[in-house]
Amino acid sequence: MNFKIEKKLRGNLGRAGILETSHGIIHTPAFVPVGTKASVKALTGEQVRYLGAEVVLGNTYHLYLQPGDEIIAKAGGLHKFMNWSGPIITDSGGFQVFSLGVAYGKETRLNDAVGQVSKIMKLSEIALIPERFDDSDAPRLAKIGQDGVSFKSHLDGSIHYITPEKSIQIQHNLGADIIFAFDECTSPTEDLKYQAEALERTHRWAERSLAEHKKLKKQKQS
Repeated sequence: MNFKIEKKLRGNLGRAGILETSHGIIHTPAFVPVGTKASVKALTGEQVRYLGAEVVLGNTYHLYLQPGDEIIAKAGGLHKFMNWSGPIITDSGGFQVFSLGVAYGKETRLNDAVGQVSKIMKLSEIALIPERFDDSDAPRLAKIGQDGVSFKSHLDGSIHYITPEKSIQIQHNLGADIIFAFDECTSPTEDLKYQAEALERTHRWAERSLAEHKKLKKQKQS
């Protein structure tokens, strides 16, 4: 993968570039259609390409739950599974773990200008857990620990445990060109203390994500 800056705006942060991947190039800045469950809603892959999109984004959380990353791997990876020959990005699943696990169905009012904002919850509704967690008796809400997150599926209530390593393993099975490190998505309503703790935790998870990526990449090369 290579990235080359083609042009910069003098005195500003704007820039245009070309990102080269094994499945084609992406001209940046780019509009990235979201194919949550390996499909951009109401459009075929050919139509997405015809409309000018060069890259699409798949959702690790949803694909892990349905149809499952191992099934997609057996199908030849996400490119073949969704019949898309261009570059693919997958997120880490961190946002969906919290929005559909911790904050599922909840709403809060930030201020009159913003109005109702979904997928946000308060610190009092988040339960901290020890590093090694017995999730046999876990409640519906996701639980955050130093190792990862335990949560219940919004589909069938089954309990799952995702760590930075697990997130990277799932994304490797999906076979995207660009993958994300597992992160903690926090609500803007949290206080500064919790935001600082979440930032430090996310930094450690990023290091673990990178280490797992290098490990899996080395195994494939050998």
